[in-house]
Amino acid sequence: MKIYKLLSEEKRHARFSEWNVREIETLNKHLLITAKPIIYLINMSEKDYIRKKNKWLVKIKEWVDKNDPGASIIPFSGEYEMKLLDMPDDERAAYVEKSKVPSALGKIITTGYKALNLEYFFTCGKDEVKAWTITKGSKAPQAAGKIHTDFEKGFIMAEVQKYSDFRELGSEAEVKAAGKYRQQGRNYVVEDGDIIFFKFNAGAGLSDKKKK
Repeated sequence: MKIYKLLSEEKRHARFSEWNVREIETLNKHLLITAKPIIYLINMSEKDYIRKKNKWLVKIKEWVDKNDPGASIIPFSGEYEMKLLDMPDDERAAYVEKSKVPSALGKIITTGYKALNLEYFFTCGKDEVKAWTITKGSKAPQAAGKIHTDFEKGFIMAEVQKYSDFRELGSEAEVKAAGKYRQQGRNYVVEDGDIIFFKFNAGAGLSDKKKK
């Protein structure tokens, strides 16, 4: 069997081989670890992380370049991250400025999303903002379904503004005034960081019995 030869004899990961659609459907049922993308996180001491030096970094990079070309390598320090986590916001900001090294958590999360082909969109209310994770390439109705299945079944439209526009202009009203607040239909492909207000038919997901 092709997969057996690849893993047992060639000692290679499943993701390093070419597979046709039928083979992929079969392999996906087995949830093979070696079929998953890999991000290499290198945990360093706080001292090494701040000075950006460690005797193992070059050797690790050489191994990754040889065995997994193009893979992401992210140095970080668990010690440093835990210290930042326990600090109040103002103290954390001052410590990062003093150290001249930012937290690596944002990069780890962003790289992880990219490797898994994921992205997120925002929904906003008066008292909360929520981020929803979706597969990249999802259309508006499928994104709405992440909130509730009735949103997808009764989807009417999505009112969309870009986070970058919202941040630059400062408010939804200003985004609208600039003509950057859009109404999108069911074929709209959601983009990473979209802020969306969904309109849907509340009765579309109900059975005839429930409607009565």
